[in-house]
Amino acid sequence: MKRVLDIAVAATALTFLAPFFGLLVLIVRLDSPGPTFFSQRRVGRHGIVFTLWKVRSMYEGSSQSLHHQASVDWFDERRNGRRYKSDVDPRVTRVGRFLRLSSFDELPQLWNVLKGEMSLVGPRPVMDYERCHFVGWHFEREIVRPGITGLWQVSGRDRLSAPEMLALDLEYVRSRSFWLDMKILARTVPAVLGELRSKRASREPELRPQPRA
Repeated sequence: MKRVLDIAVAATALTFLAPFFGLLVLIVRLDSPGPTFFSQRRVGRHGIVFTLWKVRSMYEGSSQSLHHQASVDWFDERRNGRRYKSDVDPRVTRVGRFLRLSSFDELPQLWNVLKGEMSLVGPRPVMDYERCHFVGWHFEREIVRPGITGLWQVSGRDRLSAPEMLALDLEYVRSRSFWLDMKILARTVPAVLGELRSKRASREPELRPQPRA
């Protein structure tokens, strides 16, 4: 049932979102030079590496050194304010900031779902240099396909450390069911909207009363 749901939703969504992808191509290209889509090597089911697709949200040719350091801090549980991922990243374009806030940059992963490399719901697909931090029990998460959304995404996302994310992954793997997937999918849109409101609010300057003379 899970695979049938993945195929049905991914195929339907890709069909109906085709005009929206066309709009994204135009907006991303007008905002900064470079391709609209970009690929990353991620670790999937049974530790098999696959090519994950996203809408480009950074300037073409940006260094990955910041993300490498952010990953180290994430696994070492060193926060950047209230989160483990900073909202201030000079590599991200103006359009890219909105794409990340809305999670629209993740939509091309529907193609990965259709190909069977990912699922709608599952653990977050990690990169090789993140997987290097795993210890024995962490690898149990790889018995299922990684997902576009999952318990981590609807439970706090950047406010959770990597060990907390991995614990949620194991909770999902050990209690997974069709109905759990449906619950996570139902919580995904409210979670994204909540993150969007939270990050926008954090960027608004505080209105403080001026001290009286």
